[in-house]
Amino acid sequence: MNETSMRIVLTVEEAADLLGIGRTLMYALVAAGEVESVRIGRLRRIPRDALVRYVECLRGSAA
Repeated sequence: MNETSMRIVLTVEEAADLLGIGRTLMYALVAAGEVESVRIGRLRRIPRDALVRYVECLRGSAA
């Protein structure tokens, strides 16, 4: 198990990698409020469960 798999918050780049999308699209999703993010000091981080909620929302809208 690597360090990334143990963290509860991820960088935007790590979150994009987990979703299999590009960094630019991930930043756009965060800016639009479609994916929740938090500020820790000056850093922007994505809670791991926010990615799960985003994918669940996509699945719900596709049905």
